[in-house]
Amino acid sequence: MRPRLTPNGRPKAEPDPGALKKILLIRLRRIGDVIMTAPAVDLLKTHLPGASLIYLVEEPYRRLVEGIPHLDRVIVIEKKQRFSDFVKLILRVRRERFDALLDFHGGPRASWITFFSRARLKIGYGIKHKGFLYDVRVPRGRAGHEGGFVHSVENHANLVRALGITFEDSAIPPLSLPSPTKEEAGRVNKILEDRGALRSKNIVLHIGAGNEFRDWGPKNIAALVRQLAQLPGIKVVLIGSASEDDKRAEAKILRTVATAGVEVSQKIISLVGQLNLMEMKELIARAALFVGPDSGPMHIAASTATPIVAYFGPTLPAHFAPWKANAVIIEKDMDCRPCKQRRCVTADFRCLQTITPEEVLAACRPFLSP
Repeated sequence: MRPRLTPNGRPKAEPDPGALKKILLIRLRRIGDVIMTAPAVDLLKTHLPGASLIYLVEEPYRRLVEGIPHLDRVIVIEKKQRFSDFVKLILRVRRERFDALLDFHGGPRASWITFFSRARLKIGYGIKHKGFLYDVRVPRGRAGHEGGFVHSVENHANLVRALGITFEDSAIPPLSLPSPTKEEAGRVNKILEDRGALRSKNIVLHIGAGNEFRDWGPKNIAALVRQLAQLPGIKVVLIGSASEDDKRAEAKILRTVATAGVEVSQKIISLVGQLNLMEMKELIARAALFVGPDSGPMHIAASTATPIVAYFGPTLPAHFAPWKANAVIIEKDMDCRPCKQRRCVTADFRCLQTITPEEVLAACRPFLSP
């Protein structure tokens, strides 16, 4: 795929990868979006081993990139900045005099950081009304793929290609994340030991969603948990954030599961809101299976060897499936998919709600046989 040039229409000199000594990478948020830039980082270090790579990210997500051996530095900013702090950030970036900048994000703040950065070569996506911000615009989505869909990981890899680096699609590596610290791994081990789950087959089930369009609902999740917990040798570990939505869902699920009796309830472990991102990765890596919606934890799971059963509603696996992971995707073919997740045209979120607990259980079973 050849990148398109900026709107002035004049030919521009081809980028010289050998001249790139200092590169800024921008992806401010969120969990899955940051994780899906990891293969692009790997490609950069593989093809430009002498270049210094600096990553700019927001505070809640720093742990996803800090500790990656391919990165020389991580610049962390607050999710909400005062104007004066934003100006200080711009001045700091300008002083760095980057040879190149890759904007993996494309959002308003990332775009303006790119524009004011003074980087010699600015590369970003060909987003409407933002082409003037970049020296090289790269198509995102269907463009260049004969009408087919493009995975987010491949989109990010195409930004790397825009630097003049060539590689086959098959060379794009799997997802990778930093290793947990000794303390983080020890805490997960202690939790499993205290809950009698060191020797059981543990299924990590993500109960969160991020928004109502991707929320399968406590009723469906509780029904699945009850069925999974009845399988021999199985324990179900619930994970989620500390948000009010996830804590309410946790309470409803546990209340419903409790009606199934003590034997089933004792096979449920809830760690909702109790783990940081690297502890979550460690927990999933030690599990027999991960189950959940298209979400950040699903992409964390994709960075491990643990198999995945994921249910997709308004989003398409062609864009966001677990990258190069052992995964089974459950989805319903509907004309309204994908959607922008602003208004459900059927008002009942049927793309996700018509997926039954029995269908998800059937997808899980092959991974749980003795």
